[in-house]
Amino acid sequence: MTGSGEDWLSDGLDVGGADCGLWVPGVDYVAGWRGARVAADRLNRALLGAGFELSQVRAVASTDERGPGVVRVAGWPDAVERLAVLLEACAGGDGGAV
Repeated sequence: MTGSGEDWLSDGLDVGGADCGLWVPGVDYVAGWRGARVAADRLNRALLGAGFELSQVRAVASTDERGPGVVRVAGWPDAVERLAVLLEACAGGDGGAV
């Protein structure tokens, strides 16, 4: 899933986290990552549809240390602020749950 720029993989957004690279033998990380990838791709398509560039903000598939899938949103502060405004508008502007 890419935006209009092809340099989004090396744009400086660190999405690995502090525990990146820690693997436990016998844990099925791939199954969790696959589910997270589907969800991240869907969110990335929605972000693109809302006018965001994936070099600014994007969903990233990962797993936690036990193997379940995790989707993280990584972005530059100004893009995340724009996303927050959009989500608040969807929630009726009251900061409540959708």
